[in-house]
Amino acid sequence: MFRPLYDWVLRLSESRRAPQALAAVSFAESSFFPIPPDVMLVPMVMAKPERAWFYAAICTAASVLGGILGYAIGMFAYSTVGLWLINFYGYGDRVGDFLALYREWGALIILIKGLTPIPYKLVTIASGIAGYDFVWFVVLSLITRALRFFMVAGALNLFGPAIRRFIENNLTLVGTLTVASLVGGFLVIKFLI
Repeated sequence: MFRPLYDWVLRLSESRRAPQALAAVSFAESSFFPIPPDVMLVPMVMAKPERAWFYAAICTAASVLGGILGYAIGMFAYSTVGLWLINFYGYGDRVGDFLALYREWGALIILIKGLTPIPYKLVTIASGIAGYDFVWFVVLSLITRALRFFMVAGALNLFGPAIRRFIENNLTLVGTLTVASLVGGFLVIKFLI
């Protein structure tokens, strides 16, 4: 089931347009798109480990820029686009609770959620809604997103061949766990926030 998708992503990761596609996915994921850039970053680093740091930098820069769009959506378009996105992800009835937590723990929320596969777009939009200091938002986003993507790229660069063998030998398990962790991330936010 996962083999055709895996092979397609590996082929894409070797194409000359792969860095642009990675940037587009990283940008979009931080403001509205449901799929994290790791889906592309992992196979791209595995295909070209010598470009691991370059790919991590692309993810970081594009993710922060996408986060700025998410912030703007929360700040200037909450009643239209922002509210629609939050409702789309199933958190419309919990915005008040989240904003109360956010006002008290804003920096910590940005740092923690920026490191996890939990949808970062919710943090970026909430930052705009709450009017969180824009400069601090950008600085914290840069720190947390760089840590996340450079840790992934570094681990893959260091253990790449062993990881690739494991993934290819256990593709169904890895695919199932990946989907489960994405769904789990959404559920954690839905029921804890």
